Amino acid sequence: MFEALTRLFGRTEAPVDVDDPKLSVAALLVHLAAVDGSIGEGERRAIRTALMDHYALDETSVDKLIREAARQDAEAVDFYKFTSGLTRLEMEDRIEVIRMMWTVVFADNKNHELEDNMVWRIAELIGVSSRDRTILRNQVRGAAEETVEDQ
Repeated sequence: MFEALTRLFGRTEAPVDVDDPKLSVAALLVHLAAVDGSIGEGERRAIRTALMDHYALDETSVDKLIREAARQDAEAVDFYKFTSGLTRLEMEDRIEVIRMMWTVVFADNKNHELEDNMVWRIAELIGVSSRDRTILRNQVRGAAEETVEDQ
């Protein structure tokens, strides 16, 4: 019990705001990376890069965000907790969420049907049209294929 109290009061990190869109997006990206049964290094890098670039986070902040996102994702029973707040974002930001999701999907140069399904469901839940979702998918897939060809 003493250890639990020490951990509780000994925290040096400020708590993460569960209503913060960054946390919701990070949790969705973490879940998406694992939905096919494994998280590869490319997917981990894609999550970090997407969050750092879009939210202008430093490495320490993004690591903290991803840890909390993984914890929140493990406790969640559905996506509502994460998507409900995202519907209040501007359409441009919601479209960017779907773009980030596709970036994670194609980070390992594979597109598992469960990943496809999850992106479709999230897009529907946050109000991104199937047209926009498909355009983004094709753009990100094309960019990923070009990257592979250049290597």
